[in-house]
Amino acid sequence: MIHMKTVSTENQTTSGFVLLGFYDIPELHLLFFIVFTVVYASIIIGNMLIIVAVVSSQRLHTPMYFFLANLSFLEILYTSTVVPKMLEGFLKEAAISVAGCLLQFFIFGSLATAECFLLAVMAYDRYLAICYPLRYPLLMGPRWCLGMVVTAWLSGFMVDGLVVAQMSQLRFCGPNHIDHFYCDFMPLVELACSDPRVAQVTTFILSVVCLTVPFGLILTSYARILVAVLRVPAGASRQKAFSTCSSHLAVVSTFYGTLMTLYIAPSAVHSQLLSKVFALLYTVVTPIFNPVIYTLRIKEVHQALWRLLYIRQT
Repeated sequence: MIHMKTVSTENQTTSGFVLLGFYDIPELHLLFFIVFTVVYASIIIGNMLIIVAVVSSQRLHTPMYFFLANLSFLEILYTSTVVPKMLEGFLKEAAISVAGCLLQFFIFGSLATAECFLLAVMAYDRYLAICYPLRYPLLMGPRWCLGMVVTAWLSGFMVDGLVVAQMSQLRFCGPNHIDHFYCDFMPLVELACSDPRVAQVTTFILSVVCLTVPFGLILTSYARILVAVLRVPAGASRQKAFSTCSSHLAVVSTFYGTLMTLYIAPSAVHSQLLSKVFALLYTVVTPIFNPVIYTLRIKEVHQALWRLLYIRQT
């Protein structure tokens, strides 16, 4: 390990940190680098295909696909905030400045929070489409859709901006090794020399609100969807609806469940290695499954991509 140069300033004395990542299993670093590089490339390509399909096809200019395109763009951004630094750690020591660390946490946290709100908006959209099909075009007009998406994005940055503003007041003067593959909240504040309780309480309260409220809305929306589906005579359409709802809920529950465990009940995770595994679930696993679960199984998206490919070839 290199020894980071120390520079004294008014609020901090450590010039940077070293992200340890999965330092305790070095024999697997090359394998991890190859696997996560392939996964990262798949996330980028899969989500880019969704965005291109939605933008290029007039048939996909509907609220559902507008939300899906936003989700894809969001996941490209937030995986790109974390994964490249994680890959660097598999090949060499991943050093990062204090400002860079806070910036990484701010961008990733803001985008993850925005996704929490966006997933709730998407569930509400499906609820209206299935339970109120005749009123749906009126209830989900273009301005309303745009307003909800903008609110989700801005809310994410406002919430995490408040947390990072408090974290920037902390003084870091001791050990500079972060036992994680990115600058997460808990591993970072554990290195603070000053009292981090205000930042911890603020983060806990905001986490409870920003995780439980959207997740509760999602569960309520899907519960009402399932009730509406049960009224439909048994057949292929009902089976498809159950399959879609269950796959959506599986991915959403993984995303919210891991975030709730790490940010609301961190004491439930008894090892830092388990904490890193949980973090992988919402930084890598859900972003690669979302394109498959939400969009790439849908016939309209397949047709849009094939039409685009045919036009390019001709």
